[in-house]
Amino acid sequence: MLLGLKKLLPLSVVLPLSLCGCKLIESNAYQEKISSPQIKNVILLIGDGMGPQQVGLLEEYATRAPQSVYQGESSAIAKLANQGVTGLSLHGPADKLVVDSACSATQLATGVASGSEMIGLNRAGHKVPTILQKAKAFGKSTGLVSDTRLTHATPAAFASHQIHRSMENAIAEQMVLSDSVDVMLSGGLRHFIPKAYVLSAQQTVLETKLANSGLSLKSKRQDSNNILQQAENQGYELVFTKSQLLEAQRGRILGLFANSAMVDGIEASNKRYLGQPSLRDMTEVAIKKLSKNPKGFFLMVEGGQIDWAGHNNDAGTLLHEMLKFDSAVESVLQWANGRDDTVVIVTADHETGGFGFSYSGMNLPQAVQLDNLNRDVYKPNYNFGELAILDKLYLQKRSYAEMWKAAKGGKAHPEAEQLVEIVNQNSEFKIDNTDANAILAEQKNAFFKRGHKSLGLKTAGKINDFAPFYVYLNERPLNLIGRALAAKQNIVWSTGTHTHTPVGVFALGPSYAIEQFNGLHTHVELGKIMQRVLFGY
Repeated sequence: MLLGLKKLLPLSVVLPLSLCGCKLIESNAYQEKISSPQIKNVILLIGDGMGPQQVGLLEEYATRAPQSVYQGESSAIAKLANQGVTGLSLHGPADKLVVDSACSATQLATGVASGSEMIGLNRAGHKVPTILQKAKAFGKSTGLVSDTRLTHATPAAFASHQIHRSMENAIAEQMVLSDSVDVMLSGGLRHFIPKAYVLSAQQTVLETKLANSGLSLKSKRQDSNNILQQAENQGYELVFTKSQLLEAQRGRILGLFANSAMVDGIEASNKRYLGQPSLRDMTEVAIKKLSKNPKGFFLMVEGGQIDWAGHNNDAGTLLHEMLKFDSAVESVLQWANGRDDTVVIVTADHETGGFGFSYSGMNLPQAVQLDNLNRDVYKPNYNFGELAILDKLYLQKRSYAEMWKAAKGGKAHPEAEQLVEIVNQNSEFKIDNTDANAILAEQKNAFFKRGHKSLGLKTAGKINDFAPFYVYLNERPLNLIGRALAAKQNIVWSTGTHTHTPVGVFALGPSYAIEQFNGLHTHVELGKIMQRVLFGY
């Protein structure tokens, strides 16, 4: 009974109670709160698709890969977790088992249960104010950073309200015109420029910056609304390259650095940014701008392409996406360490791919004689995976998506020989013609639905097991490349979509604030806790 009663008490309340001869006394956390300022800043970092398995991949690489770029040091995520508290969170929708990014981010942003693919709404379809919008109402500064598109599900859920995540044109308008976000940095230019957009002959300052960026001006809009111009009218400074971002003077910035998504993790690791800022660059600029507000700020940073690598069953790219995200976490950790007015939370919306290392019966180990007293012969029964696999994953030169594109060379499908050549040029794990023919094989789409965004094809790549869970038919060749290489990587994948696996919650800050994140939660509960931490209720 005592434990149940303590759980009901707010953290800021300490009551001298006698119950069954027991007395509740002030906790160290409460004493810390008395002498510490109220939390002014919350920085939420979301690794989209980052389950415990993905965190494990990063830390195994960081600390145990023979050629690790971390040189055996722990990842920033691990350091943050070890300095703060660690919990787990379930993330299912209001009435279903498995969540998508829109619903999950909405639940984190609002603390209210939502429906699949909804943005900023409760299950009944009513608008719910988000932590970002409330922070703005409290006079705090606000920011959104993502390496996908600004209008993509996760950032959208913090600053807009739409019945479906696909309504990215409407989301773009709402994010700009709502006036609730001070710094927005991501990709997605195509949703902010009007249909058939052409720069004028006598370019404005905005158009000159856009022209100098070299970005594609292909629009996804079906109207003449120029959201960039609307943003400028709202007082935003518009930037489209890293140099423009670093030179930005205003406190309100809209940065759109790609027509769609920004560069993937492998490109980022190899410094092929195409003029774009890195996820870390964007995070640092956002904090620099937002932290000038004496009332504090709320910032959400998303490593969104972890999820995409998981969907494609692309382990090498997955590792590089984790490295990209971890670098952003490191920059936040450096800024927040030692502060008593800031809470940092690192979590995920869900896990993608059902990823994991596994031991197998392929390439069984040879017997070796140990240098112990008995000179024992050591021979495990199974292949438990060499640590060198981690280095080989890091050495992947292109994502599976880029390999497939290169192999096609503009055609609908590549030849088997060309696919073998491209994959083997870009991966330390090799395929042969038999593998290539299996990757190229097709089957009737048993789930065909005319007009469906992803299931509208009558044929698709042939998957012999769990085919219902590989719903992105245009990406099945990438999944099949992953399958062809998986046994050589000691890796298993269970799906091309999401799993219900609980995700990690790592929180850093004053103990009275972060102790609430310890334990097993739901994302709805996490949303409520974040608001309690930032607003005191």
